Amino acid sequence: MAGQAAPTVLAFDYGLKRIGVAVGNVLTATAEPLQVLPARRGEPDWGELDRCIAAWDPGILIVGVPYNMDGSSGELTERARSFAAALGSRSGIDVVTVDERLSSREAEEMLRRKRRDGSLARRIRREDIDMEAACVLLRQWLEARAG
Repeated sequence: MAGQAAPTVLAFDYGLKRIGVAVGNVLTATAEPLQVLPARRGEPDWGELDRCIAAWDPGILIVGVPYNMDGSSGELTERARSFAAALGSRSGIDVVTVDERLSSREAEEMLRRKRRDGSLARRIRREDIDMEAACVLLRQWLEARAG
């Protein structure tokens, strides 16, 4: 594996209050929810984020960038791009951005299915949706990479 990035990937669902994080592996093409990092008006707790990255030692970072349904940029689009740029600068790890339109809706639907089938016994929290949305982004990236 010399010369190649580590197989671990971290994905971030950027938000103004919370940043959902998922971890995945390019070799197994799997993704799972990891944690939610606090953000204050879009500014993450960089210390906690740095510790998360150090603990997982990813080869690549994925950041979801929200666009309007017509594909145009909005305020959150630019903030997510800035977050991605800062993340790359701080970590020295390549950052790939992916279109995250509807990822939170898809995440919420997945969690509701888990509630219905009994695999999620408690109420769905915002944090669950944020982590699952990061998983959705990571799976999209893994699928695009494989296809």
